[in-house]
Amino acid sequence: MTLLKRRTFLTLAGVAASASLVGTGNAEASVVARPDGNGLLIDLTLCIGCRGCEAACAEANGLPAPVDDPNIDKIRRTTSEVQRVVVNHNDTSKGEVFARQQCMHCVDPACTSACLTKALYKTPEGPVIWRESKCMGCRFCMVACPFDVPKFEFHSAVPRIEKCEMCFARQQKGQKPACVESCPAEAVIVGKRSELLEIARQRIYGTPGKYVSHIYGEREAGGTSVLYISPVPFSELGFRTGLDETPYPENQRNFLTAVPVVLTLWPAFLMALRSSTQSRVVVPPESETGADEEV
Repeated sequence: MTLLKRRTFLTLAGVAASASLVGTGNAEASVVARPDGNGLLIDLTLCIGCRGCEAACAEANGLPAPVDDPNIDKIRRTTSEVQRVVVNHNDTSKGEVFARQQCMHCVDPACTSACLTKALYKTPEGPVIWRESKCMGCRFCMVACPFDVPKFEFHSAVPRIEKCEMCFARQQKGQKPACVESCPAEAVIVGKRSELLEIARQRIYGTPGKYVSHIYGEREAGGTSVLYISPVPFSELGFRTGLDETPYPENQRNFLTAVPVVLTLWPAFLMALRSSTQSRVVVPPESETGADEEV
């Protein structure tokens, strides 16, 4: 059996190195540009639980009016197929705190990455919208969303995906989202994400003890366009904590980048390695003694 020649080894090493570089290059090229679009800042110290945002959202989007019973707020933790915004009542370590929930409009959304037809789309302006004409009803977005937001109208003859769109159509006309306009306490404001983060920091550090030192949405799931500040830890409000700070689609892209390397370059590398290390046997004509010689 011949030994692996130095030249062959260097060639194979070069193939392996090229494979790793191909994977790295694709991963870097796939990083999504993240423009500073519009977002919402929700100050939970100001929310009075009036649920005016629920009513305004329903009216603006042609949805049923919210149920009047305030006790339902205690059990609603996500939106539904008939409501894009919900306000929950929470008993916390600092007493009663109201917290509204809706689509977080992730900076790099998992739902848009999972959508095979691009029916869910992250607009350059900031909102994540749903485009009915492109949707095939696969509901992968529901599985992908780390915040459990998109909801499917199972009981409808013509089902839709329901989620907050941050009143994108209204913003296109220069109007504020309906929930922002309707909030009497100004608990929710709209603006560029970078500006909202600065406002949030000013409120947190400008009034020590009023807020926990955490802007929810600044880093969760890679960052979201909907941001929260709160007087209590978000775990007391039923928010999902401990989420990965890397955008969920980024992990998916890194995995998919490795697939072509594994399926194409790596098998070729192994075959070349085998060919270079296997024994080379030559069978010459039989000798006078009838014995074969191994070269």
